[in-house]
Parts: sequence; structure tokens; C-alpha cells
Amino acid sequence: MSVVSGETFETETATQNYARSSLANPVGGTRADIVTKVGRLATYSLGFASSDDTTRPLLLVHSVNAAGSAFEMKTLYDHYAKHRPVHAVDLPGFGQSDRDDREYTARMMTDAVHAAIARVQEIHGPQPIDVLALSLSCEFAARAAAEKPEAIATLGLISPTGFEGKARDERAPATRGQSWLLSALRFRLWDEGFFKLLTARPVIRKFLEKAWGSKNIDESMLEYDYHTTHQPGARYAPYYFVAGYMFSKDILSVYESLRLPVWMAYGVRGDFVDYRHKSRVAGRSNWTIVQFDAGAMMHFEILDQVARSYDQFLAVSAKSDAPVMSA
Repeated sequence: MSVVSGETFETETATQNYARSSLANPVGGTRADIVTKVGRLATYSLGFASSDDTTRPLLLVHSVNAAGSAFEMKTLYDHYAKHRPVHAVDLPGFGQSDRDDREYTARMMTDAVHAAIARVQEIHGPQPIDVLALSLSCEFAARAAAEKPEAIATLGLISPTGFEGKARDERAPATRGQSWLLSALRFRLWDEGFFKLLTARPVIRKFLEKAWGSKNIDESMLEYDYHTTHQPGARYAPYYFVAGYMFSKDILSVYESLRLPVWMAYGVRGDFVDYRHKSRVAGRSNWTIVQFDAGAMMHFEILDQVARSYDQFLAVSAKSDAPVMSA
């Protein structure tokens, strides 16, 4: 159990196995389904055996798109499980988590991050943990860190959204959700048919090539993406994503409010290379920003380089005796 802004977040391990028989778990290790305020979440754990009991747990949070799942963090999950306790979560509407027909918003996804952190702390004790998120989920993880800073020791952001295009720096929480677009996507005459077109193998491949900035994508991700998008209810969360309900209008203000150590990594290839507003946090003493000659899924392309940079960041953060403040 944990408390955020006066609100209690409880998790309860589900006793029933909810695995979809036609879909493998996205990562290995022990799977636990937890019942939370945002529905049933599938969580995964590996790497408990360690000679260093002081090693902090690491939580990995996948991105949100038409085919999101913890598989997007598999290389990091497998790598860090050799060295420390590592955990991953399927966010609401994705992977092995519930895919009910309901509203999927930035608030829901942030609450899912809170619930996943609470689950990790139930296992390891109420210590702050390291959180590493990908793309749009960087926004949810950052907001979770702003709301409950004592729960997160460091925050890692790979290819984060929120630094592109028109500055999203409003002060009050709100999203870019467009009800007319959601209604159009969900119009019953083409609702399911449109999603089938969106998640055909050639279309998924094209999206991954844009993310990689190369045709040399990870073929196993393509296969998992195809299978996870052909499960019952797979279209519900992605339609809210496309309609803007998961993009926060105040995310730059959230990023600027962070006081914990933050590691941000971004690539220079592909369609996701617009970081024009990174100057808003660059140069702050608690932010470490690293550029790689890679695409948005750099941890699949150059895992060793990414892990080395992240490990160096963690080592420096661990040596700091006093809280790291903004410049």
C-alpha cells in the first residue's frame, strides 16, 4: 500500500491465472497479476539472487502505441536481471493486463506506474526504486515521480516525448484528447476493421522501421507486436492514444519540477528525433542528457552502450550524499 497526494494505492495479487492462451508473456521470470484501482495489471519479476542486498530494484515501463507491451523493454530486462532485481509491467490495455472497453488516459497510466512501484516495494520493502521508462511512458513516470518523489530514487527516460513540437508547458494538468477523433475511430462501421489494417504485419514493420530509423528492426518484436495486437480488446487503449488522451499539456512543467536525478537518452535516427525543448532541462545539475547514434529503440540496437551510460549515471547518483537540486 502507498499514498499519493492523500490517495491510497493498494495492490492485491490475483489468485487466478489470466494468461491469454494465444499470447506468450512478453518477458520471462515470475509473473504476478495485481488488482489495482486501474484494473488488473500483469507484472514480471526476475533477478532476485544478488550478492549485494543493497542493490535497488529496477522497474521498466514500456511505451504506449498500437502494439505496446513489456516486450519493448526485454533487452534491458534480461540484461539487468543478471545484476539486480528487475521488474516490468504491462500497462492497462496492453500485453497480459486488462483490455476492457473504458477510458484510457494519462491519469490512468500514471496511476498504473504508481501501482507497479507499490508492487515492487511490497516485495523489496519501502525503499525508493529506480524507474526506467520508454517514449510516451516517460511522461507517466515523470508525473509519478513528481507526485511521489520519495518512492523513486532515480528516473531514466529513453526517447521521451514532451520535448517536441509546440511547447506543452501549461500549468494545470490536461491532455490533448479530442473526443471527435475518438468517436471517429470508434465508429462501429469501421471500428474493428480499421484496427486490423493498422496492425497488419507490413504496417507494424513500417512503424518499427520509423522508430529504428533503419530496416534492421528486431524481428522478434515484430512478431510479438503482431500477436499482442490481435487479442480481444487490443484496439481500445490505442484509440485513446491516437486521439491524444495520453499526451499531457503540462508535461514540460512536470519535467522542470523534478528534483531527483534524471537520465535522458535520445537517438538521432528515425521519425522520433525532435527534442527542440530539451534546453528547458539541459544544464540542470540533476539532469544527465545523452545522445546516441541510434533510433528510438536504442536499447535493442546498442544495448551495451545504453547500459554503460545508464550505469555510469547510477554510479554518480549513488555517490551523491545530498539531494540533487536543479541549477
